[in-house]
Amino acid sequence: MAKTPRNFFKPLAIGAPEPYRELPVRLERMIHFFPPHVEKMRAKVPEIARKVDVLLGNLEDAIPADAKEAARAGFIEVARAHDFGDTGLWTRVNCLNSPWFLDDLMEIVPAVGNKLEVIMLPKVEGPWDIHYLDQLLAQLEARHAITRPILIHAILETAEGVKNVEEIAAASPRMHGMSLGPADLAASRGMKTTRVGGGHPAYGVLADPGAEGEPRVFSQQDLWHYTVAKMVDACMTNGIKAFYGPFGDFSDPEACEAQFRNAFLMGCVGAWSLHPTQIDIAKRVFSPDVDEVRFAKKILDAMPDGTGAVMIDGKMQDDATWKQAKVMVDLARQVAARDPDLAEAYGL
Repeated sequence: MAKTPRNFFKPLAIGAPEPYRELPVRLERMIHFFPPHVEKMRAKVPEIARKVDVLLGNLEDAIPADAKEAARAGFIEVARAHDFGDTGLWTRVNCLNSPWFLDDLMEIVPAVGNKLEVIMLPKVEGPWDIHYLDQLLAQLEARHAITRPILIHAILETAEGVKNVEEIAAASPRMHGMSLGPADLAASRGMKTTRVGGGHPAYGVLADPGAEGEPRVFSQQDLWHYTVAKMVDACMTNGIKAFYGPFGDFSDPEACEAQFRNAFLMGCVGAWSLHPTQIDIAKRVFSPDVDEVRFAKKILDAMPDGTGAVMIDGKMQDDATWKQAKVMVDLARQVAARDPDLAEAYGL
């Protein structure tokens, strides 16, 4: 049962910080994963942190079972050692039914809770998973004098999670957003693919037969279109953020860029970067196009109060397109604050 409106924004533990009523404004075009148990990667953190919007210490998938404790200790070491400035610091903890989850929370929050912005929770099945983590975080924040609420980011990677996506998005004021987890979701659904994100050459639409002898055109389709759209609707309804997750084929940057761009156009604000080459792809894709921003600025300048209708470059603009333009320009202002070159290009 959902909490009543009166109680929704009350702290869940005496002494825990007040929950946010609006998410902090942050640019999060890419969530860059690093393995904290690898000393060489820990040494690169200061350099990488300057290039990315979010740096995430990964404790879950891709971390061997015998390295879980080393990854946790390595993340705490990195968080203590560095000032991350405008770069967000996140961690992906192990899933709730693993033997490592509780120690992840019990060790990380007391040690670096005032630096940690977001905990990414894998394999979220329903709002009950969020409620459990919500209560536990409040208790730990109160006990260890954490001054701001640690947010929760859910990974949508099971069939049950997709079914319950609206309830997950509305489960707590700690909700930061959601990411699509295509590999685990494919397995959960029984999909016949071993790819991590992206399309599949066998999934598409065959055109009707044409003239005799003409080949029938086959158009590859997006396996994830429905799920991304459903996730975006749930997130935007509840004022949280939607993200595309991993793209596993590092040898195909063009396909990665196409998948990221589809997600951007559908309403996602960022994606995961698992390899350094994907950082620039995400930065490029999730920063609005310069020409689009300049045209959007024309709309806002011509309709300062967002009412009426005007003709700009032969195209009619009204209150609906004014809202579209405002989304574009607001995002461009966030990007411009971190990127002087784009700020100049946007004219901001």
